[in-house]
Amino acid sequence: MSFTSLHWGAYRPQVVDGKLDAMVPVEWDSDPSPIGASIPGAITSPTRIMRPAVRRSYLAEPGSHPERRGQEPFVEVSWEVALDLVARELKRVKTEHGNQAIFGGSYGWGSAGRFHHAQSQLHRFLNLFGGYVFSMDSYSLGAGRVLMPHIVGNMDWLLAAHTSWQNLAQHCELFVAFGGLPAKNAQTSPGGASEHLLSRALENMSEAGVQFVNVSPLREDLVGPTNNQWLSVRPGSDTALMMALAYVLVSEGLHNEDFIRRYTVGYERFRQYLLGHVDGQPKDPLWAQTLTDIPAPQIIDLARRMARQRTMINIAYSLQRAVHGEQPFWMTVTLAALLGQIGLPGGGFGLGYGCMNNTGSGRKAFSGPRFSQGVNPVKDFIPVARVTDMLLNPGAPFDYNGKRMHYPDIRLVYWAGGNIFHHHQDLNRLLEAWKRPQTLIVHEQFWTAQAKYSDIVLPATTALERNDIGSSASDRFMIAMQQAIKPVGESRDDYWILAQVAERLGFGESFTEGRDAEAWLRFTYDESRGRAQEQGIELPDYDTFWRDGLFEITYPDTDTVLLKAFREDPEANPLPTPSGRIEIFCERIASFGYADCPGHPVWLDKPVAQYPLQLLSNQPKTRLHSQYDHGAYSRSSKIRQREPLTLNTADAHARGIVDGDVVKVFNERGAFLAGAIVSDGIRQGVVQIATGAWFDPLVNGERNSLDKHGNPNMITADVGSSSLSQGCSAQTASVDIVKWDQALPPVTAFEPPSMT
Repeated sequence: MSFTSLHWGAYRPQVVDGKLDAMVPVEWDSDPSPIGASIPGAITSPTRIMRPAVRRSYLAEPGSHPERRGQEPFVEVSWEVALDLVARELKRVKTEHGNQAIFGGSYGWGSAGRFHHAQSQLHRFLNLFGGYVFSMDSYSLGAGRVLMPHIVGNMDWLLAAHTSWQNLAQHCELFVAFGGLPAKNAQTSPGGASEHLLSRALENMSEAGVQFVNVSPLREDLVGPTNNQWLSVRPGSDTALMMALAYVLVSEGLHNEDFIRRYTVGYERFRQYLLGHVDGQPKDPLWAQTLTDIPAPQIIDLARRMARQRTMINIAYSLQRAVHGEQPFWMTVTLAALLGQIGLPGGGFGLGYGCMNNTGSGRKAFSGPRFSQGVNPVKDFIPVARVTDMLLNPGAPFDYNGKRMHYPDIRLVYWAGGNIFHHHQDLNRLLEAWKRPQTLIVHEQFWTAQAKYSDIVLPATTALERNDIGSSASDRFMIAMQQAIKPVGESRDDYWILAQVAERLGFGESFTEGRDAEAWLRFTYDESRGRAQEQGIELPDYDTFWRDGLFEITYPDTDTVLLKAFREDPEANPLPTPSGRIEIFCERIASFGYADCPGHPVWLDKPVAQYPLQLLSNQPKTRLHSQYDHGAYSRSSKIRQREPLTLNTADAHARGIVDGDVVKVFNERGAFLAGAIVSDGIRQGVVQIATGAWFDPLVNGERNSLDKHGNPNMITADVGSSSLSQGCSAQTASVDIVKWDQALPPVTAFEPPSMT
């Protein structure tokens, strides 16, 4: 029985009479993800796209009636017709408007394999075609990815170098988790998760006596450890809490002056602000108590514990997905610098332990084979969360990371892998923007909203229907993903599709370099052997790897401790920042002149809440983002077919809501239905729902139509976190809820569109 590697785990596919019957978790994974159980039924469900399809009026007249996207039937066509149409449209837009009028979207976890990675395939194709407008950063980590290179270093480098779980079990005494350590998030790794680590890591740390503090509105954000204190903080106030902790350290002389002097710059500027010498407001525990709802004595006690114990401070990605999202990340680093434990075993800071499976693995950060995307001749780009702004406001100026830029005028969007109707905020606003381009082309496996709201839909294979190599940086195994079943329907892999279009456009040979998919697997594997050797990894030859089915990545000779070399000799091992040190005050950021992100960490007031409840829309447990929401595991979690929403007992009682009720969640941007879970494990005044329920409006294409299924982005705000990063701000949203007392509209999210 062969292997396959998916974002949420490694499995042995079981095939009976040519059909996928089950996904058996690999024997070495002690905590496998149950998401794999969704695949056998979902892969051939009615939701599967079986043939190329074109929106009816678009087929009759390409570029016509963009306002009908999502509202009219599709026409199934042959591959020949579909590919000719794609090639003609690309050529027309390039000729009439230039390559800067093409947006290569493809945002999302398109595929686990390293070759059949949808983004890489499309971007290589578009680069060879003359370029495209691209996106920077990510919805998950937009603010952090822009901020961290200024103050410590690149996020990818930092994540790969995080102190290992093994080291934490041996040396950490206190683990303070802002945003918790939710096990559901640690199911996944980009490129594939071959062995799940978090549950066992927490167990080992707990047995070693490590104390945990879960700073989160949700008790379930950290479960398992024996010594586990829950601080039910008000959402969006973590920066204020960290500042009050810092105030205690500084005012009581508990901070490490020697570390600050040798390893940081800008402390005195921040200190003046912290003590209130700049604005007249000391950032003390009494000040923070009013913002966080954490009593001042608890704040003081925690600060003193952090100072006398070996402390790891961790922050979840979700805290920077908010207005002023840069501030909690910056303050995490600053607070850790004040403690002076950065670079020591068991201490310092973490930026996303528990957010992905491979963070903290301690293994060598070898990512496996790579498929070259080439060079993009077009230099126009947008921060990824500003898609709607780009489409609605061509030519308008925007700020980003110290630059003044302008939105391009997009006429054609080409997307392969991803679902913008999951990732993006304020879907009503997105629907308006989605009518602006002349052509929308998508490669998809299933009839998601992304496909339903497109013009040309090309059916793509799943990971089970092709050969590939699964590999994730710092994960345990590189896996030979051997094809388990034949492609369903007329689906084709992205490489085949793009090679066919490239041939029609006259650069087929440049795209393929004379190789089919199997030859590329061998080529990219062989090419990766040199990079592996640089890290002390001896890969077997390709035939041996493919026969054995997997290869284990070893650990480094010494245990991984984040910034250990920098601490040991900051002159010989400077950080890649302007000063070479940790920048508590950053002259470069200050020079940008952004009022919403000045030169050091600050407390900035949040937008005034218009509704009584704060909405948290975090990652789901039963799927990755929106992938396989139509699968059995995800659908089993629904309440009366709606996505579950958790609310506090008191908030539910005040509204006459009980477990299992369907509720309407609303604000000025829209509304959605959800199934209620009443719990004391969420703080009062907060409601929580996972992202990823497939978009299902009551009336397709109609602005302000009720979403029947539970997609929280109907009501999240589409504003940038700051002028620095323009990151996603989904966690800054206020709502109200009422019990739904009307007939329930049927959920149709998983039904394919009508065909003519």
